[in-house]
This record gives sequence, C-alpha cells and structure tokens, in this order.
Amino acid sequence: MATLMYLLTLGACFCFVGLITNTYIRQKRKMSFRKVNIIILVLAVALFLLVLHHNFLGLSSLLRNEVSDSGIVGLQPVDFIPNAPQHVVDGREEEIPVVIAASEDRLGGAIAAINSIQHNTRSNVIFYIVTLNGTADHLRSWLSSSNLKSIRYKIVNFDTKLLEGKVKEDPDQGESMKPLTFARFYLPILVPRAKKAIYMDDDVIVQGDILALYNTPLKPGHAAAFSEDCDSTSAKVVIRGAGNQYNYIGYLDYKKERIRKLSMKASTCSFNPGVFVANLTEWRRQNITNQLEKWMKLNVEEGLYSRTLAGSITTPPLLIVFYQQHSTIDPMWNVRHLGSSAGKRYSPQFVKAAKLLHWNGHFKPWGRTASYTDVWEKWYIPDPTGKFSLIRRHVEISNTK
Repeated sequence: MATLMYLLTLGACFCFVGLITNTYIRQKRKMSFRKVNIIILVLAVALFLLVLHHNFLGLSSLLRNEVSDSGIVGLQPVDFIPNAPQHVVDGREEEIPVVIAASEDRLGGAIAAINSIQHNTRSNVIFYIVTLNGTADHLRSWLSSSNLKSIRYKIVNFDTKLLEGKVKEDPDQGESMKPLTFARFYLPILVPRAKKAIYMDDDVIVQGDILALYNTPLKPGHAAAFSEDCDSTSAKVVIRGAGNQYNYIGYLDYKKERIRKLSMKASTCSFNPGVFVANLTEWRRQNITNQLEKWMKLNVEEGLYSRTLAGSITTPPLLIVFYQQHSTIDPMWNVRHLGSSAGKRYSPQFVKAAKLLHWNGHFKPWGRTASYTDVWEKWYIPDPTGKFSLIRRHVEISNTK
C-alpha cells in the first residue's frame, strides 16, 4: 500500500509539471508580446525535483524494511502464521518471542515443548522455530493438523555456512555435527526486531506461565540470564569419565595459555545454556554473537575446550563471554538433569512443582530408557505423517512376540 502511494505521488508530480509546461506554451503562442514569469517556472521545476527526491528516499527505505527479515545471510524466514486468538493479538499485550531449534530427528520434542508453553499461558507468544532445509514442510504439516493451529510462529531456515571455520567435526562430540545447537548464538538475527527473547532447547516441558520467565529481571549491562549449575534444585553432578558438570574446569582446558590469560577461576560455577532469557538490545550493543564466533574459531585452531567435556560444545564459548557478566533465572525454571540417567532423581511432588523440566543428557523423553516419560507424553502430539515415533520398551516387547 505504501509503495502504491509513492507511485501515485510521483504521477501527480509529473502531471503538475506537464500542466505548468502546457500553460507556458499556450501563453507564449497567444500572447507573444508578454513574457511568462520565468521565476514561476523555475519554482515549479524545483518543487518537482524536491518531491521526486523525497519519494525516492522513502521508497528506498520502504524496500529495505520489507526485506530486512529475509535479507540476512544464513537465516531465512520461511513463513509466518498469525492465527492466534483475538485476545492475544489485540495489540495490548507485549509479544514474547520464544526461540526453539527443531531438527528432523528431534521434531517431536519441539512439538511437545511448544504445546506445553501454549497451554500454560494466555500471553502473546510468538515461536521462532529454527530448522534446516527439508524439515519445514514436515513441521508445518504437524502444526497445522493438531491443536497447535492457533499458535503464532515463524519458521527460520538455518544456513550451516554460518559455521564454516568455526566448528571442527569430531565424532566423539556428537553435537559438533548438529548445527542447530548453535542457533542460540544468533538470537538478534533470528528475532531482529525484538528487545528481549527466550531461548530454550527442544527437550523441555514448561509447566508454568512463560510470562514469568520472560519477566526475569536482568542487571544493567547483562545481555542474558541463565540458571547456574550450583543452584539447589539441580544438585552437583559428576558424569563418570567426563569431568565436573558444574564448574568451568569441566568445560575449558586450563592447560592452554590462552585460557589461563583470561584469569577465570576454574572453580567458578558454570551455567546451563539450554534455557535463558536474553536482553537483545544489550546483546547487540556488546556484539555478543561476534565474541562467541571469535572463541569458536580459536577453539578450532587451538583446542581450548576440555577433552573431558562435561556438556555440549556450545557451552564453553558462552562461559567465556558471559564470565561474571550474566544474571540468573529462578532455578525452578530450569530443573534439569532429567536425561542424565534412566533413574528418577526427583520426587513426584518436586517434579510437579517445577516450572520447567529439562531432559538434558543422553536419555531423552522420546527415547527408550528415559525417566518421567509420563510427564512428557502429556504434552506430546503424535506425528500425523508417521515419520516421528516414540521409542518405548513395550513396543519392542510386543514386536518380538
């Protein structure tokens, strides 16, 4: 509509100048003895040029705004479905951007997480679902055929070229070959117009109102708020043969000079980056994404991460960049380690009281030996295409009979 108005204005200017010129010619023919005031003609031409310049600038600005979401290299929006109920989109509520990465082999996890969030809030949530080529159609069909039809979402394609020179494939570290795990590093690009956003992994279930997490206060100068690994709800865990999963020495190689020069205490409590709240204004101001990419490249060149890495390879650069420069979220908004073992580590009462349950670790809730699967399955929606299915022991038993 704005583009049409600009074109109409240009047309009007051409008509105006044409009228002035025509009047000039007629007067010159009929009244050759009178000179037309040249000043009037000069003013008319000047006015035309001024309006023309203004409109070209306006049109250029408009075009830049129209492609701002899709013109960023590596992150391409696929579609946006604004089908939320009227009480959500009436403009009186602040939008809550929630970013979730959804790979093909874990798509059921993302669906369950989204369903739990949507069911437990009346806030204006917009899901930014980051995925790879080939998964978008599957995801879209899953969303459109379930009770998630009413959600507002944007599917964003993650271009793996963004990671060239920043990640070295290592079979011993499976996540190095899972590019979507790095999507959290690019939040300002994923959500370009937001001042604040929530990121969460796909192996979570939300039992509280997401608005409470979104309203987490961040201290001045802090670009993110995480849940620290030394908090009371997620007790200190030592993974056999993998170092400590609650302090910096479990993630970084302190034998390397570059790490020692940072003067970071090895005993500093680490944090879990699977759920966090980001102040994107501060993130942009501090160029957090560029800082993270810097340490990714240095690790490829020098091997700065601990060889007995306690967690995902996305954690070390975050620990470096946010060292003593992050706020904390309520521990009940990241009750984790549910996937660290097949056994149950929390009481049923505590699990019920948790605001967010996190199955970080090897035992995912859609897998064969996961714990608390009954809690997770409450929010799972079966795949209408049949491509994704839960792995359960009773299924295997029945198939062998």
